[in-house]
Amino acid sequence: MKLVIISGLSGSGKSVALHTLEDEGYYCVDNLPLGLLPGFIEQLSGKQMRIYNEVAVGIDARSGVEELMRFNEILNDIRTKNIDVEVIYFQADINTLIKRYNDTRRRHPLAKRGIPLAEAIELEQTLISPIALTADLCLDTTRTNIHQLRSLLKERVLLKPAHEMSLLIQSFGFKNGSPSDSDFVFDLRCLPNPHWEPALRELTGQDPEVRRYLDSRQESIDMYNQLLQFLETWIPQFNAQNRYYLTISVGCTGGQHRSVYMAEKLSAALRNKFPHVSLRHRELE
Repeated sequence: MKLVIISGLSGSGKSVALHTLEDEGYYCVDNLPLGLLPGFIEQLSGKQMRIYNEVAVGIDARSGVEELMRFNEILNDIRTKNIDVEVIYFQADINTLIKRYNDTRRRHPLAKRGIPLAEAIELEQTLISPIALTADLCLDTTRTNIHQLRSLLKERVLLKPAHEMSLLIQSFGFKNGSPSDSDFVFDLRCLPNPHWEPALRELTGQDPEVRRYLDSRQESIDMYNQLLQFLETWIPQFNAQNRYYLTISVGCTGGQHRSVYMAEKLSAALRNKFPHVSLRHRELE
């Protein structure tokens, strides 16, 4: 049986994730108290319920402090029963979460007795920190809409073969903030910037003119070769530790030229050695 545990901050996309998995044939249960999870899994593993091979549960802060502090212990106990478990944690910038709640006019699950929304979000973040520390995959949905999130989940979770690592190579612009869900972040702002070439300014790193410009500069060649050597050396080490997911982010100032160029080259090269590589250009989306 495969078990996917969905957790994270309320308003960051947990419900979208569960609905996406349910549409793909998962048996999904939301807001399951953590203390009931072992019994729930035991019941599904019984002879009467073995029709459910893929299960997803949503766990949130309402499970309580004591149970959440035991999350790692509960998880390890489930894994000893031949259950393939993945933990996916969702987060977003607090201002984005506040805006989403204001737009939907829904109440935060911890916003009781007059607690301001911002304080409720901070409290929730503290309560579920044991899950965040254990997560196999952390997704920051600050700049991700529902359709992008569904596509990301399908590509990284549903299409990933069992027990194989899913690599995501993403470009971004530092002017919009660096992604908080990355395992590695590389800064390309030291490379020549095509933005200052009038003929290239409106193009992106996907255009051949920009690629030729950067390929003609020794700094770009050296950066690419050294990053590729680093990643080809260390990705297998993460894979050997049973890591299911690895996110590698490359950034430049605006996320339009240099980072897009480098993400394209790295993903193309890594696909020759690793079976499941995804590519995302955050700012171009």
